[in-house]
Amino acid sequence: MIIQDLLSEVAAVFTSLATAVPALALYVGIILLFFVVWSFVRRMLTPKSDYTSLKTVTFGDESTVVSNTAASIISVVFIFALWGAFTGSKLMPGFLHVPGPFVGEGEFTYTLEAEDGSQDEATVTVLVHEAGSAPDLPEIEEGDGAAKNDVIAVQSYRSKLLLWDGNDEITREEGAKIVAIDGGPIGRGVAASTAVGRVALTDKGTLNIQPDTGMQMESIWLPSPESVWEKLVTISRDGYQNVTLAEHLSYSLFRVIVGFLLGAAVGIPLGYAMGLSDWFRGWFDPIVEFMRPVPPLALIPLVIIWAGIGEQGKIILLFLAALWIMAIGARSGVSGVKISKIHAAYSLGASKTQIMRHVIIPNSLPEIFTAARVAMGVCWGTVVAAELVAAEKGIGKMIVAASKFQDTDIVIMGIVLIGIIGFGIDVLMRMMEKTLVPWKGKG
Repeated sequence: MIIQDLLSEVAAVFTSLATAVPALALYVGIILLFFVVWSFVRRMLTPKSDYTSLKTVTFGDESTVVSNTAASIISVVFIFALWGAFTGSKLMPGFLHVPGPFVGEGEFTYTLEAEDGSQDEATVTVLVHEAGSAPDLPEIEEGDGAAKNDVIAVQSYRSKLLLWDGNDEITREEGAKIVAIDGGPIGRGVAASTAVGRVALTDKGTLNIQPDTGMQMESIWLPSPESVWEKLVTISRDGYQNVTLAEHLSYSLFRVIVGFLLGAAVGIPLGYAMGLSDWFRGWFDPIVEFMRPVPPLALIPLVIIWAGIGEQGKIILLFLAALWIMAIGARSGVSGVKISKIHAAYSLGASKTQIMRHVIIPNSLPEIFTAARVAMGVCWGTVVAAELVAAEKGIGKMIVAASKFQDTDIVIMGIVLIGIIGFGIDVLMRMMEKTLVPWKGKG
């Protein structure tokens, strides 16, 4: 039974993934199209006599492969264009929008069949309106037959039940039933497509009207870029829950930096010890390898028991998130030092202290900086979970509080700010690495 449940869950997951394959294939296809167009333009603009065109990439020399600025700009613009297209953004021209939800007036007919087999048709006028507006229902002629015309107002992206027999001469209790929609046969539990959208006959015989939603996302699921920007301006000016945006960001940044620095201060010496001594490696390697795959989120209950729900607990959680990554990075850096360099230093009369200072530490710094960038990213990802525990300030606290009230624009704003700040920190660390470790990737 358990195996069958697991297999059904796996099948459901693969089915969900399969529905995303066309969109993913389209996205990859557009990327390849941009790549081909840009390569063609660059080839046309590059003189054929330019000897730089003969340069080839040597795998393993990362200095030969750098980020293409044009590709980065196109990627960011393309993502924002997709965002605007699927949210009906006013920042984009209308012809770039994907089809939106049906809004306006439409109608469909239903065929009523009495218990004696006689039939009659009635027209249902549907007024689909946007959220926040409630149109007045117009007066309609009910008609002369047993089935009377109806009018109903439905909000876009929503559905509504129509009790069609509320004004008909014969009701469901008297054996009346609907047998067709717009002339097409229909049964209970079956839906029909109309000019308005989907109309289904429920098990109780009523009509469930669901206007066409199109391909655009409802704002509660994905707000438009300008909506997120307006919320950013408002919260920057007025704050959120009596706390300014600067305070939210500064508290999160403080926790991340302190937790990361503590993790680096302990993890780097631990990694050096493991890389230089078989005793220390044998002692700590099982602990590090055991804790490395444990997600920081799983440690939250234990951290609460140990350190409570104050700032100490949040910083300890971030410390543990960075500790194992920094230890493994330092250990890998020490273990990756070429033995030929150490032998060369010994042959020149260097002492162990000099070898440590001039050979091991410089050659291990690239691995340590790489681990630091990974650890900082993990800490930023963990700070949201750390601020779930009785935090009053912090970007994670703001996101969680906004999600409870379905303020999706604030949630996305917080995610974007976390990404921008995290990217800024990563760029700063790369600049530090380029300054402090100029020999990286140069043998």
